[in-house]
Amino acid sequence: MADYLKNSAGFASDDDGKSYRSPRHKNVQLHVASGSLLTLEDLDRDYPDASSFIFLSKHRSDSQIPTLTCHCTGNFADNSYGGNPREIAISYPSLQKGYLKAITAARHKVPEYDIIIEATHHGPTSLKKPILFVELGSSEKQWGDRNAAGVICETLLGLLDRGIERCNKVGIALGGTHYPTKFNKLLLESEFGLAAVASKHNLEAIDEQMLDQMIEKSVEKVTHIVVDGKGLGSQKDRIIKMAEKTGLGIHKV
Repeated sequence: MADYLKNSAGFASDDDGKSYRSPRHKNVQLHVASGSLLTLEDLDRDYPDASSFIFLSKHRSDSQIPTLTCHCTGNFADNSYGGNPREIAISYPSLQKGYLKAITAARHKVPEYDIIIEATHHGPTSLKKPILFVELGSSEKQWGDRNAAGVICETLLGLLDRGIERCNKVGIALGGTHYPTKFNKLLLESEFGLAAVASKHNLEAIDEQMLDQMIEKSVEKVTHIVVDGKGLGSQKDRIIKMAEKTGLGIHKV
């Protein structure tokens, strides 16, 4: 994806070997990291004027199914893959919704790929600006797919050039699997945008403090708690009671 932006989309070096700009896309700057993206906690210092950070990343899965994903970041418990334990990064619901709708509309260009959001996971978690991971996967074969890389980049650039449409409703989401199809459908077919998403595997770590953090760390005001009614498992009663105490609207899918 970085190669596409540099070689096909006109992004040229700022002479520091890390930053690239395009005369056609004034509001976008490319940063090329040499290490793991999951530990880039110093981008606020490097780019103090940034409004948000979009990470272009490879996606790895044992299934190796060709997949295009996006998600916000954070750790509900420990930090096995970067970031701080029990810290949620700032989310940008309308950016994620806009990208998901745009890449879904372009799926005829990448017909072999599944397109789905992921639940919130891994770092970075402490940046002061919102984060969205945009990923190409799920194996080395797809990481080198220049067509898919180009479709992702052009979809993002088009979205950023047009401007991001704000969501009428914003929820945090609880339940379901790591690839939450019900929440994905909600983003595509309703007014909802989503901030942090906790899969059923992380519900045990959700207490009132964590729930408050999920609600607060969104650039757009969270208005609802969205729950997968059949995907809460043994935590269902506890989660529903906690959600009701927030005073937010509860939307079940």
